[in-house]
Amino acid sequence: MAYKSTYQAASVAAPAIEAHFIKLLASALQQGGQDLAPEPSAKVIEAIIDLAFWTSLRHEEGRSPKVSLTYLPPQLAGQPLIFEERILVTPHVLTKLAPAVERSGIHLGVWDEDGELYVWGTTRSVPDCSFVLEVVESGLLVIKHRRIKGFGKFINVAVIKGDEVKIIDEHSKSLPDCPAMLTSLLDYNSPTGWNDSVNVLVQLAASMRLHGHGGTLLVVPNNSEAWRDSIIHPITYPVTPAYDELKKLMSEVVNERSMILWQEEVNRAVDSVAGLTAVDGATIITDQLELLAFGAKIALSSNGVPVEQILVTEPVVGTAQSIIHPAQNGGTRHLSAAQFVFDQRDAIALVSSQDGRFTIFSWSPCENIVHAHFVDSLLL
Repeated sequence: MAYKSTYQAASVAAPAIEAHFIKLLASALQQGGQDLAPEPSAKVIEAIIDLAFWTSLRHEEGRSPKVSLTYLPPQLAGQPLIFEERILVTPHVLTKLAPAVERSGIHLGVWDEDGELYVWGTTRSVPDCSFVLEVVESGLLVIKHRRIKGFGKFINVAVIKGDEVKIIDEHSKSLPDCPAMLTSLLDYNSPTGWNDSVNVLVQLAASMRLHGHGGTLLVVPNNSEAWRDSIIHPITYPVTPAYDELKKLMSEVVNERSMILWQEEVNRAVDSVAGLTAVDGATIITDQLELLAFGAKIALSSNGVPVEQILVTEPVVGTAQSIIHPAQNGGTRHLSAAQFVFDQRDAIALVSSQDGRFTIFSWSPCENIVHAHFVDSLLL
C-alpha cells in the first residue's frame, strides 16, 4: 500500500484492528464459513481511516459528509452497483459521493490495486466479517463488521474521535454477570437471529440512542408484578392490554422470501416502542417484549433503601472499573434507574442520554452491587 497517512490515530488503531480481523476470520473458517470477506491489512486499514477522517472534516453544501465504506471486491458484494470506471479514493471524492450512501445499509465499495485504493461502486450486501468504516459525524469514525452467521447490528471493533482511540474489549463478554444484551453486542461468534428477544433489545437501544431525546427503558420479568412496588401510582400512561406487536413478530416463522418485509415490520415496531422512551418518565416492557407502560416515575420501593454505590465499567481496552456513588454517574434519569435495579434485581434498565451516552444497569450477584455498563461505543 503506497498511501501515506497523516492522521496519527489511524496508525495507532490499525494494528489492533488488523489483529481483530485476523482472529475473526480464523474463527469464521473454523465454523465452516464460506464466501467470507477479505482480510484487511494494517496498511489498508490505516489508509481507509486516514481518508475517512479527513473526509469527515469537509463540508458539501453546508453539511458534514456521512459515509459508510466497506473493503471488498465487487464479486463478493451480491448485486452491487458498479461504476463504469473505478475512482481513486480521496477525501474530495468521498465527500462528493457521500450523499448517495447516507442512508443506513448502503456502502461505498473500496478495493486496492497496485498499491492504491479505489471506489468501484455501491452495495447493500456485504459478506460475513466484512470490514466496514462509518463516518458518523465530523471527526467521529466507527470500525465494525458483519457478525458471523447472524442478523442485526454489526459488531463494533473500534471508535475513533479526534485523537481518542477506543478499541472494543471483546473479552468483556466473559466477565461474571455480563448481561445477555451486552454479550450480544460483543460476541461475534454467537449467531444472533432477528427473532431473538435479546437482539431486539439491542435494536431498541440503538433506536433510543438515535432519537436523541434521552430516555429510560425498564425490562422486567414476565408474569411478575414486583416492579410495581418501585413505580409511583397512578402510572401516567399505562398500556392495557399490553402492547404485544414485537412479541408476535418474534413468534412468526419467517422464510427467506419474506425476510426483508418482516425485518421492516420489526424495525417499525422497534422504533415505535423506542419513541415512547422520549416521553418524560420510564417505559416498561417485559422480557417477552410486551409493552406495559410509559411515562412512569421511578420511586424507592416500600422496603427499599437508597442505593449508595454502583460498579462502573466500559468494554474498552485499557479502561479500569470503578465504584462510585450513583449521583456521580449522571442526572436524575441515571440515579432512578440505578435505584430501580437495586430494588428490582431481576430487572435491567437501559438509559440513553441526550449527548449519546448509553448505559445498561443490571444487578451483579457476584459483586453484590448494581453494575453500570457504558455501551455507547458499541451502539454507534
